[in-house]
Amino acid sequence: MQYHSLKYKQIYSTFLLCLLWFFSLHNSKAEKHSLDSLPFYNGPDFTPMWISPMSEEYEQIHTIISFSFTNQENQIISSKTLDGKIYVANFIYTSCGGLCPKMTQNMALVQKAFKDDSEVVLLSHTVTPDIDTSSILKSYAISYGAMPEKWHFLRGSKKEIYQIARTSYFADKDIGFKRDENDFLHTENFILVDHRRRIRGVYNGSLTLDMKRLVQDIETLKEESSLKSISHKR
Repeated sequence: MQYHSLKYKQIYSTFLLCLLWFFSLHNSKAEKHSLDSLPFYNGPDFTPMWISPMSEEYEQIHTIISFSFTNQENQIISSKTLDGKIYVANFIYTSCGGLCPKMTQNMALVQKAFKDDSEVVLLSHTVTPDIDTSSILKSYAISYGAMPEKWHFLRGSKKEIYQIARTSYFADKDIGFKRDENDFLHTENFILVDHRRRIRGVYNGSLTLDMKRLVQDIETLKEESSLKSISHKR
């Protein structure tokens, strides 16, 4: 009897170990999937949040407000124009002699990586729209090799530009909601926005190394978008 009792205990212990191993493997795969996907950013502190489509919070994710601006070709570029697109947004001004040229050079690297990909668009908003006319923005865009159908240099009213910068893209994140267009806006952030206008990544636009991470994250978003498209068709 003692022999059989010991044997059953060994079998039971082995079963429990196998069960624990199975759940450990399952959790490991789930964690890897979570780490492979991009987070959402819902506030000016840019705290990453992984939110499942099954979660009640999913439909409450922060979304960039609707907008309509004019690009360097005097064309209207709006949120409807970018419907279903992945895009990168930043804020510059053409007379800037310090940070902006480096940021624009780095944005050109992103353009190069996706120059033949119509799903990816770049937006550079001028924070001095009273100075940066469409013709000035066009000359600036040409000097950096910007493709007009790919990379839009946008201008609008100063109030609208500063509002979307601070309340949607969270520029000047520490005090953004307390400032207005009279307080000058300048940020090195590049903001990655998905096909539903949700923030999925934040990058230092002055660092070339961060552009490599941005390009990789865009590829991840493209895969996510493709998988969701397939699931909707089913």
